[in-house]
Amino acid sequence: MPSIDSFTDITYTVDNGLAWITINRPERYNSFRARTVDELIMAFKTAWGSDKVGVIALTGAGEKAFCTGGDQKQRMETGDYGPSDSGLFEIDSLHRVIRDTPKPVIAAVNGFAIGGGHVLHLLCDLTIAVENARFGQNGPRVGSFDAGFGTGLMARAIGEKRAREIWFLCRQYSAEQAVEWGLANKVVPAGQLQQEVREWADEILKLSPTSLKVLKQSFNADTEHFAGIGQMAYSSLKLFGDTEEANEGITAFNEKRAPEFSNYRGN
Repeated sequence: MPSIDSFTDITYTVDNGLAWITINRPERYNSFRARTVDELIMAFKTAWGSDKVGVIALTGAGEKAFCTGGDQKQRMETGDYGPSDSGLFEIDSLHRVIRDTPKPVIAAVNGFAIGGGHVLHLLCDLTIAVENARFGQNGPRVGSFDAGFGTGLMARAIGEKRAREIWFLCRQYSAEQAVEWGLANKVVPAGQLQQEVREWADEILKLSPTSLKVLKQSFNADTEHFAGIGQMAYSSLKLFGDTEEANEGITAFNEKRAPEFSNYRGN
């Protein structure tokens, strides 16, 4: 695992009990490659183990994107998400550490939260978004999917019909819509996002950390089985990624055209 001093794709800072983990790839709309995921895992583990941290905030650099999921340009260039320390694409481990860290995690959504980035915000305990934030899924459009937490946890949060709409139509939704549906907690003007997170963190920091830990574990218990479903989904996705259908999705995305999936409807 990379050390904090060697981070290239994210930044990690701590301020009065609040750890800020920032995906720092604004030129790629804060999409993640394998190295990004490795660094995020290390940052969350560092915050978990630090007695100087009581709340963790996850956000993206710049004003355009929180996170837009896996780096599709990288996927097109190399067929995967690039090298990692373990040789594995550790996205499942990242999902686990966000859930398992006993400290509340706030998603500070400063722009697009799309695809895998949408799943990351969903896994956080709380979500505060700027007025121009956009939420949605993109997997079926690029020949991918994120089942498990990405489907089951979403359905628990907003209901089956709305969750299926998000996945089956791949539309984008406003921050106000996200709050109305239960995907986010609050919307604030862009210039007030960090201050709002700070205020929420300060309220949390006054509370018993052991109580918060047990409460978070209790909330998680009811949806823990989605982890196993997610592992099966990752196995399927690895096999699916080598098919012509998946290749059409990613090729169309990088060529900025509509994919042609009609030949695969009989599968």
